[in-house]
Amino acid sequence: MSFNIALSGIAAAQKDLDTTANNIANVNTTGFKESRAEFADVYASSVFQSAKTKVGDGVRTAAVAQQFQQGALQFTNNSLDLAITGDGFFVTASEIGSRDYAYTRAGAFKLDSNNFLVNNNGDFLQGYPVDGSTGATTSVSLSTTGPIQIPTTAGAPSATRDVFLSMNLDSRAELPTNPTFSPTNRDSYNNTTSTTIYDSLGQAHILSVYFARSGNVEDNQWDVYTAFDGQVVPGAVTTLNFLSSGVPDTTSFDNIAVDVSVLNGLLNNGASFGDPGNNFTVRFQDETGTRRPTQYASNFEVGTLSQNGTTVGRLTGLDIDASGKIMATYSNGDQQYLSQVSMVRFANPQGLSQIGNTSWRASLASGEPLAGEPNTGTFGSIQSSALEQSNVNLTTELVDLISAQRNFQANSRALEVNSSLQQTILQIR
Repeated sequence: MSFNIALSGIAAAQKDLDTTANNIANVNTTGFKESRAEFADVYASSVFQSAKTKVGDGVRTAAVAQQFQQGALQFTNNSLDLAITGDGFFVTASEIGSRDYAYTRAGAFKLDSNNFLVNNNGDFLQGYPVDGSTGATTSVSLSTTGPIQIPTTAGAPSATRDVFLSMNLDSRAELPTNPTFSPTNRDSYNNTTSTTIYDSLGQAHILSVYFARSGNVEDNQWDVYTAFDGQVVPGAVTTLNFLSSGVPDTTSFDNIAVDVSVLNGLLNNGASFGDPGNNFTVRFQDETGTRRPTQYASNFEVGTLSQNGTTVGRLTGLDIDASGKIMATYSNGDQQYLSQVSMVRFANPQGLSQIGNTSWRASLASGEPLAGEPNTGTFGSIQSSALEQSNVNLTTELVDLISAQRNFQANSRALEVNSSLQQTILQIR
């Protein structure tokens, strides 16, 4: 009996040594969770056996339980490196469209050849669908998650439909010395400003607006001319009238409608402004209609100058906030929400089944995964440009290694003594 007890002690000590060695080996593994060997005594007796004199039958390994306490954060320069602060796991899938999910705390993600976010094993990071403009999550369910893809362009360009312009024209200004307007003659106008507009193909052009005081100074009247890529646009003129208070006379305050067919005639070498139906208007107001041109005794100053066209935008930046929402910034000024990193938690994380690569799968012991938004409720927040380090304490593991070694030696000694006793008995004659 004592022989078997000593053997069980050796086996338990070996399991403890193996567990400690595995922890030490993974001290630098991102997202690794240390394990702890847990043991229970073995005891068996019959109905007619006295429990007072019964000796135990040794020891067995009850479980090798992983400890999911938070690991330290290591900050990086890669915005795709993600760390969870608090409870929760990232969700990954081995194939696009697969519902066979794995769960991990290792957030070293990168882009594959198709611009999907993947980990080192090539598994796809899953995300919730969001509204592209507001970032509002449309569904928080594992059944609606999908792989997160980062597009490199902001989509098709859009032609300019409106140019919004508000400014102050100096009421002290005199009439131009040259009454015949010419964009190349500075004496034929008082002030000018320019903006970039886009045709339906995303090509950029320069639209210039010129202001020349006209009539008598007392009339508070200004003629407005336009030029397209340095050439005067025929017919694209208007007159702005102001009241004596300096505010616009809205009864005779016309916007400038620009005919694209006229612009096409100004372009050289067969170039085109694009779709001839994309006429646009120069509107003397801001986009909300609250700011209008003024004529005060102050220097010329542009208050609003914007337009609603865009060229093809290239990805220039990626931002991931604490709630896991991914927003892309493009070179044309567009900002678009792409997805929200999905997160799950479990009633019993220690019940998860290990599958390697610092990943787990749900089991009966762990319970079903509970999906939720990061940074809400009991779900942890996401830290971009950071990785969660292993939660192994190397000093503690080295002490445990010494303890397991002593335990192994003690059980080996017990086995040796038991062998010596049996040899003595066998030698009795």
